Amino acid sequence: MNYFDAIVLGIVEGLTEFLPVSSTGHLTIAEKILGLEVDDPAVTGFTAVIQMGAIMAVIVYFVRDIANIVRTWVLGLVKPEYRGHRDFRMGWYVIVGTIPVGIVGLAFKDVIKNDLRSLWVVAIALIAWSAVMWAAERSAAQTRSEKQLNLTDALVVGVVQCVSLIPGVSRSGATISAGLFRGLDRVTATRLSFFLSIPALLAAGLFELKDALGGDIGVGETVAGTVVAFVVAYASIAWLLRFVAHHPITWFVPYRVGLGALLLALLASGVMSAT
Repeated sequence: MNYFDAIVLGIVEGLTEFLPVSSTGHLTIAEKILGLEVDDPAVTGFTAVIQMGAIMAVIVYFVRDIANIVRTWVLGLVKPEYRGHRDFRMGWYVIVGTIPVGIVGLAFKDVIKNDLRSLWVVAIALIAWSAVMWAAERSAAQTRSEKQLNLTDALVVGVVQCVSLIPGVSRSGATISAGLFRGLDRVTATRLSFFLSIPALLAAGLFELKDALGGDIGVGETVAGTVVAFVVAYASIAWLLRFVAHHPITWFVPYRVGLGALLLALLASGVMSAT
């Protein structure tokens, strides 16, 4: 991998990590186009590490909210008067919502890194989860704001986040859809999706760091991809929050279905190989 490859993958990661179009799916496609081996542990590790750039963008963008949540949660552990505060509850929601994906990710890490790294999986998942996103918007009551968020919401969204371990599903597409099915308004579902992404993707990046740096991918290329992912992801976050305030996530469905159908055609015709 050279610097051009790293920068391209950083842009793809930053653009797609928080949009409901599947960053893993797009990275797999981009890696294939660039001539990289998508099932190479070093390449898989690299994609997980540059996700940390996108996560740093979330942390910087929501730094005040995150600081309040952490501070209130810590104080609430020792001072009962803080336990009724919304930020204290949000701290627990993020913890509880992250547990399922941590368990599933560790239990099936080999399957995720090897068996699911196929463009057939990406293509089918892009199309299949589009139907779920469409159903989520059709049934969305959007009657509950962040003030009405509860532990069951966090657990349900956290469980559904596990499905996003399948390339092509999209972590944001899965978690926002789950929030809509729970009756949350679109902005609340999106903010919860962002908060749940922090521990999940940080852990994945740290876990894969040894593979990214242990192969033939240099530190410089890894740093470049991560920095580019941070800058592009920050802009994507700001745009997505404004977008979902006024538009349904079904706007992304035609693109997902079109890309999935194109991939299926290319794979079936032999123009592109699955791995």
